Amino acid sequence: MRSHHALAALVAAAGVAHFVAAEPYEEIVPPSLPGTASFWVQVSGVAELLCAAGLLPGKTRRAAATATALLFVLVFPANVQMALDGGGDRVPAWAAWLRLPLQVPLLWWALRVRRAAPTTGSA
Repeated sequence: MRSHHALAALVAAAGVAHFVAAEPYEEIVPPSLPGTASFWVQVSGVAELLCAAGLLPGKTRRAAATATALLFVLVFPANVQMALDGGGDRVPAWAAWLRLPLQVPLLWWALRVRRAAPTTGSA
């Protein structure tokens, strides 16, 4: 499987999970954000699905990989919130803290897909 396909699958699975099992995501939305937690979970789920779809065609891969990298940065505060909350009911505290540095390889992966993306719009 090519790297952009694998990244698209991972991001799409996360996007679908935001709608199928929203509660764990709602629990980690930082309380400082305006609006409801469910709103932010739905917005981030849609963003993930759009990023995943954009990673597949060569014409949109570069922009989608950039958006995916940005998305990983933007959702990082939710991961920090999960760690500060001790992981909640579903994740052990140590795993919530371990998840934070794991965002770095995800960000690197998205940027690597961006660098490898065609610049001419070819597939």
